[in-house]
Amino acid sequence: MNLVWRAPELTLTFAIDDGPVRLTTGPELQSQPLVEVSALGHGRSTATNRHVDTILGRRLRYVTHEDAGSTLRIVQEDASTGLRVTSVFEARAGVRAWSEASLTRPGELVLDFLSSLVIGLESVDADLYSAANDWMAENRWSMQSLRSGGVPQIVRDPHYPVAKSRHAVTNTGSWSTGERLPVGVLVGPSYALGWQIEHNGPWHYELGENRQGGYLLLSGPTDQEHQWNVRLTEENPFVSVPVSLVAGTDRDSVFAALTRQRRTVRKRRAIDDRMPVIFNDYMNTLMGDPTTAKLLPLIDAAAEVGADYFCIDAGWYAEGDWWSTVGAWQPSTTRFPNGLGEVIDRIHQRRMVPGLWLEPEVIGVDAPIAHELPDDAFLTRQGIRVAEGGRYLLDLRNPLARQHLDDTVDRLVADFGIGFFKFDNNTMTGPGTDKGGTSLGHGLLEHERALLDWLDAIQARHPDLLIENCGSGAMRMDYAMLSRLHLQSTSDQQHPLLYAPIAAAAPAAVLPEQAGHWAYPITGTTREEFTLALVNGVLGRLYLSGHLNQMTDSELGLVRSALAAHRDVLKQLDTLVPCWPLGLPDWTDEWVALGLTDSTSTYLALWHRSPGPAEVTLPLPHGTVTPVFPTDADGWTYTWSDDNLVVRTDVPEPSARIIQVGQLDVTE
Repeated sequence: MNLVWRAPELTLTFAIDDGPVRLTTGPELQSQPLVEVSALGHGRSTATNRHVDTILGRRLRYVTHEDAGSTLRIVQEDASTGLRVTSVFEARAGVRAWSEASLTRPGELVLDFLSSLVIGLESVDADLYSAANDWMAENRWSMQSLRSGGVPQIVRDPHYPVAKSRHAVTNTGSWSTGERLPVGVLVGPSYALGWQIEHNGPWHYELGENRQGGYLLLSGPTDQEHQWNVRLTEENPFVSVPVSLVAGTDRDSVFAALTRQRRTVRKRRAIDDRMPVIFNDYMNTLMGDPTTAKLLPLIDAAAEVGADYFCIDAGWYAEGDWWSTVGAWQPSTTRFPNGLGEVIDRIHQRRMVPGLWLEPEVIGVDAPIAHELPDDAFLTRQGIRVAEGGRYLLDLRNPLARQHLDDTVDRLVADFGIGFFKFDNNTMTGPGTDKGGTSLGHGLLEHERALLDWLDAIQARHPDLLIENCGSGAMRMDYAMLSRLHLQSTSDQQHPLLYAPIAAAAPAAVLPEQAGHWAYPITGTTREEFTLALVNGVLGRLYLSGHLNQMTDSELGLVRSALAAHRDVLKQLDTLVPCWPLGLPDWTDEWVALGLTDSTSTYLALWHRSPGPAEVTLPLPHGTVTPVFPTDADGWTYTWSDDNLVVRTDVPEPSARIIQVGQLDVTE
């Protein structure tokens, strides 16, 4: 029989017969099992690096299912081992899915792979959009055909060999987006799918071909890629990491569906949806060297331009060189001769909410507290503390480690009225920890889940607290973290021209209302350079920085104008979806464009990153053009040629603008 189950924007069809349950999103049912699972002694049926064709996956058989409307649970078992796997689906904009594994009788299995979701594809003759991610070079999207990306066409009549190739995308370590983004969009001739893996540690996805079409497989850590395995018993079940799946008709419609899905995942946790304008003293400003004398005039200037929050970034706890001495998180007495309270009081007096930078998950190797906590409070390998970059890494499964962080956060909130934390993470763990006899990968998985539990507890104790997710910029930009946290730093990039493609591509991976783009205008630069630095932040969450106290009146006027434009966008930002009239930006593109759109109009950010004059044509429905920032045309012109907007700049240097394109009223 076929089981048809519907989410608001996606219909899933499951084949239930005398084989394993199978899933497809298209009209043709495929041979690919819904679950792939392997264990020591129960590997794959053919020699391959692919995670399909697993022996246990082929032996699973349907037992029952439960359809509760918004949730579907499909139970399968393997009679020979007693392995039970429940596939869980939650209806949101698309679907959210994971697998739950257990044993139905005494014994054990050492799982070394469990998929979160596997679906059959009609064809792998399709184009994949995926993204590299690196420090200061985040969100670098590219498109390639699967045929050129590792899935050659080898099936030819009259021979039908089983393909062993795959296109695999993997990220390792505790930086979930340290090299690649856990997001993909696949566009074929008759389908378009998008997905994200919602885990703050290692993950893997792959695509390949089989005799009936192809498959897409999504998972968390694996033994082959991440040194992960777990001992499964009746008393010790295992749950895989969650993933999301959406559908559309083309690239932009799938990214729009992913945007709606992210909103439903976030709302599931009732995260605070306030969108204040935050000033942060770090980028191209104090750069980790705050003092009372430097901060007080900045606080006054930030209040004058209309900031709502003021965050003191790195260095507030440091008496000198601090990288390897962090961990106690006590205010410096040399930087603040009259105490940090003097600075915090000024923030309160200027009717702003104070914030602090914190890197909670590390203790510097030279910090006294490193010797006060036992080894068991840290991630270890073979009993030795993991040390990277002058830091030890706390193991948040340990109650002493967690108590240290609880005491830190609670003390800073109580002593200073902190309403915002920028939680940073600048140190990678490596493959994990074998403490307690676990595999390295499973120790890391447990730690990352303990981190999420700790964040949940903070929000429960301090419901008004807003928290930014930062990891050397966007090295941990995943929806395990972002379903809980308020804001995502999109980069540490210090050059406005290089920030442009990062800001433009970010909504492919993170909600516009969570995308914290630095806007750090530099006093003394040209008007166009100053404007471009502000444009970077307007169509997201403008994260303001810069020496506001040193700016001229005309420069401050531009800052106020950008904030006014940004606040207008904020009124509807959490309803808009992204589009890219010029395609997802390449790192070196001369022209970059990002649209945020609804049914009536499109906000459009345009960057020209070379000296002018120049012209570009954007395919957009004919409409009205209104300058948003700056509010005058000032060297840029906009004309229509049918359903194409022709944009021209005569500015002799790189420049950028925000406009709004409104749909014409066809009844007029």
